[in-house]
Formats: sequence, C-alpha cells, structure tokens
Amino acid sequence: QVQVVESGGGLVQPGGSLRLSCTASGSSVSIYHMGWYRQAPGKQRELVAAINSGGSTNIADSVKGRFTISRDNAKNTVYLQMNSLKAEDTAVYYCHAVHYRDSNIDSWGQGTQVTVSS
Repeated sequence: QVQVVESGGGLVQPGGSLRLSCTASGSSVSIYHMGWYRQAPGKQRELVAAINSGGSTNIADSVKGRFTISRDNAKNTVYLQMNSLKAEDTAVYYCHAVHYRDSNIDSWGQGTQVTVSS
C-alpha cells in the first residue's frame, strides 16, 4: 500500500510562491488519485487541488489561477505549485492518495505547514 510524505512547506511573504511535494513509496502514484488538502486552525479540512490517475485536475475556486497540481510518475511525486500566496492560505497542507479502483485503499501524509506572513 502506498505511503505519502509531504515536503516543501515554510514561511513565505504575501505574494510569494512555494512548491509542495508529495512523494510516494510502496506503490506508483500513477494508479492513485492524488489530492492536496489544507486545514487552517479552527477550520475544517478542505480540498485544494486534485489530480486523478488519468491526469485530469480539479482546483478549488479559492485558489484557482494561483495554484496548480502536477504529477511526475518517474519521480513518484505529485506537486502543488502555489503562487501569489495570501495570508488566508496559511494552513497545514496534507497529501492524500486514493487507489483508482478501490477507495478503501488510501493514505494520508503527516502534513506540512505553510505560513504566509510579512
């Protein structure tokens, strides 16, 4: 079963950029639907961006035009490119993998903190 680990979080000024990485082990990301979620303090976890096993993407309205999701199967990694960051993007960002045939097979990462502040 796949295991995923996020990296790339940190502190960035408003208007800046970060790229988060979600690296998988134990299985290929190509057979998983991959998603980036975030959870800010006191708020529910929300879907930010997703890419399915076929490569189609879905971006939340709140980040559309600023965030993009991509997959590199050779590196077994999914990326979240975040541009024009705002204070309201501050959250813990989580990677989630769901097997394309069996949604009971899934894995969450431990999360990476993104803080947007001057």
